[in-house]
Amino acid sequence: MSRSHVVTAVVTALVVASAFALNPSPEQHRARIREAIAERSPLAAALGVGALAAFASTYHPLGVASYTTVNDRTVSIGAFGMVLVIQPSKE
Repeated sequence: MSRSHVVTAVVTALVVASAFALNPSPEQHRARIREAIAERSPLAAALGVGALAAFASTYHPLGVASYTTVNDRTVSIGAFGMVLVIQPSKE
């Protein structure tokens, strides 16, 4: 094997290993959901809607990434230690 193949294999292994290690936990997803709802609506934050939505969410780990759902709707996705809350559609 040439040197470039070895370097590519090592870098790939490091990226995959870091993805597994940095996969967000259920609590990281729930905390980000609460924050996102509070940012969108102070009234919803005061009424605890974010906490309720976070509590009702179901965590789905995929090894290198994860996501949460509420009522079969994907609410957040996460990878490499970051969690993104998906904006609801305008439908």
